[in-house]
Amino acid sequence: MKKHRAGPLRLAVACLAMLLPASALAAGDGGAAPLVLVADTRQLTGIMAWWANLYNESHVYFTILTVVLIPTVGVIFGVVADFVMHWIGIDLTSRELAEH
Repeated sequence: MKKHRAGPLRLAVACLAMLLPASALAAGDGGAAPLVLVADTRQLTGIMAWWANLYNESHVYFTILTVVLIPTVGVIFGVVADFVMHWIGIDLTSRELAEH
């Protein structure tokens, strides 16, 4: 019977622990200036300037392009690495697993 009473108490403590940081952050007087996130583009040229300007202009487009580009570049690097390993004589397709 003692176990059944501990469940709701643990749930209440967990909920309070989750809500406590939010109430602590809301304790400010509201006079703080909003934080502005921008990239410094004064010294950049070419594709780096374009990338930084894209970040400054639209975080949504920057995020979408980043999410598309990272896997694409990963696949390209993987194919190039596979080609180089095949070219130097490393064949991973016929490898026997030593673990089994």
